[in-house]
Amino acid sequence: MTYLGIDLGTSEVKAILVDDAQQILASHRIALTISTLHPHWSEQDPEAWWQATLAAISQLRAQQPVAFAALRGIGVAGQMHGAVLLDVHGRVLRPAILWNDTRAAVECRELELLMPQSRHITGNLAMPGFTAPKLLWLKKHEPDLFARIHMVLLPKDYLNFRLTGEFVSEMSDAAGTLWLDVAQRDWSEPMLAATGLQRKQMPHLVEGNQAGGQLRGSLRNDWGIAQRVLVAGGAGDNAATAIGIGAIAAGDAFLSLGTSGVLFAGNERYLPNPDQAVHAFCHCLPQRWHQMSVILSAAASLAWLGRITQTADTAELSQLAATADPVQAPIFLPYLNGERTPHNNAQASGVFFGLRGNTDRAALAYSVMEAVAFAMADGATALRSTGTVITEASFVGGGSRSRYWAELIASATGIALRRHPDGEVGAAFGAARLARMAVTGESPDNICSQPALLETVLPVAAMQAVLPQRLARYRRLYGALETEFAAA
Repeated sequence: MTYLGIDLGTSEVKAILVDDAQQILASHRIALTISTLHPHWSEQDPEAWWQATLAAISQLRAQQPVAFAALRGIGVAGQMHGAVLLDVHGRVLRPAILWNDTRAAVECRELELLMPQSRHITGNLAMPGFTAPKLLWLKKHEPDLFARIHMVLLPKDYLNFRLTGEFVSEMSDAAGTLWLDVAQRDWSEPMLAATGLQRKQMPHLVEGNQAGGQLRGSLRNDWGIAQRVLVAGGAGDNAATAIGIGAIAAGDAFLSLGTSGVLFAGNERYLPNPDQAVHAFCHCLPQRWHQMSVILSAAASLAWLGRITQTADTAELSQLAATADPVQAPIFLPYLNGERTPHNNAQASGVFFGLRGNTDRAALAYSVMEAVAFAMADGATALRSTGTVITEASFVGGGSRSRYWAELIASATGIALRRHPDGEVGAAFGAARLARMAVTGESPDNICSQPALLETVLPVAAMQAVLPQRLARYRRLYGALETEFAAA
């Protein structure tokens, strides 16, 4: 038997084919584009997701035709919080509003005024990236379209709909909507009502390792598969990454540097801390939860610097950063798309402080990488305030290719970082594991082993001698500019 794992990211769709020995037999990626028609907007066409998924699967079939014909299960992971709106005929009403879209900042305040108990129900602050404020924005600004909404789906749930014809979601992704009662693992009708919606407009909920439907017969025929294929509930991208690297128990953690940055900690119970913008979500396994601190511009900050300095390969910037004098480098605030943990400030923006006539590209690269490390340190502090203890974490995502970045982050946070081979396929691999569990009923403890270890990166004494003073200034700069961000 083989299992298909799909990861619907912001910049690409990844698909992998995994066998019974949990070996990756084939993989392929298809790039995606983002539309930013107005400031604070970020949208994508769900049809582009589907076409990219079909194209990636076509490549897997070409690479491994016999193994693909033995497919028994599919799992989909995906970018969280996006709003996909369907009419009564199952047609998409408008482009999906994404997780990094911050147009609904005003609606966040309105939602918490409408529902003073929202933080108690959802365990989370109302943030512009979450789904519910987006719907309030649509109700206000696109009322005719809002009136035609038959179903609201999250991005990966739209792919599941195209695969199965079923409207299904699961707990980890649903927890990021502000419509889920996270402790009870069920839709909150009062939260839905506050945004003008009803339970019937929400997908059916399952756990991520349970079956959410069967692959459509037309797709089975097109793909040359004779037997039934189950489609698992799946997971939000971070919960799926946790499954992929075996972070399923209390105390398990990973730190991901992709477009955004995430510090993920597994919990055996529900541990909210909304006042510091900690995300308290359901895990994609039954009766397990997790916390996250989230920054919106992690590897994206270094990619931005690459664009403006015309450096095509960000690995070159990482190498340059290691040659810079950290004492002389500017301080950078990495809030290019606003920020979540701990500030929850959609208006925050990127800032270089301390530029001089001799500031060069190496100093800028160091400042950007250090700033991401400081943002992760802020997140670690917020998680620790709940009593969560993180001493080591797996280091994953595109940024994990840089050992120097691992040293900076370990030194700034005090967390030892474990580097693994194939650190960039965690979510797709986790989705394939969820598919297998949905098909076989196997225990997560038996399936979700941890990957091979390349090395553990510990805090560096020389960095720890410099970073605390710079971190203190980094934090003071945000405080000094907070009013200016609001005015801008």
